[in-house]
Amino acid sequence: MYFFSSLALTLNEPEEGVAPTDSRRRPDQRLMEAGLWDEANTQKQRLEEIQRLQRKSRETQTQQALEDGPDVDGHQAQWFEKRADETTGEISYMYKGGYWEAKEKQDWSQCAHIF
Repeated sequence: MYFFSSLALTLNEPEEGVAPTDSRRRPDQRLMEAGLWDEANTQKQRLEEIQRLQRKSRETQTQQALEDGPDVDGHQAQWFEKRADETTGEISYMYKGGYWEAKEKQDWSQCAHIF
């Protein structure tokens, strides 16, 4: 158990009804936990390549938007928004709502397919 506490061991347990983007659904992670190292590594490499292609596509779109005009939205997080803390001025992501409502309805239509 690698000296993890009981709490730490349960944090990564699969849970029904979570968003399809929940990291506990990562196929490489599940394979690794099952001790299937080669298969896990293959899945990890596949996911990372997909992520690299998506990032490159977003960067290209952002660059095109910069050339077309000053209003660039870029990638927007689904349930968080970037805000400055009122006290410190530090920029961080704050929950903007929607996840718990989507979970209650089991409506994940706005989620990207990432795995």
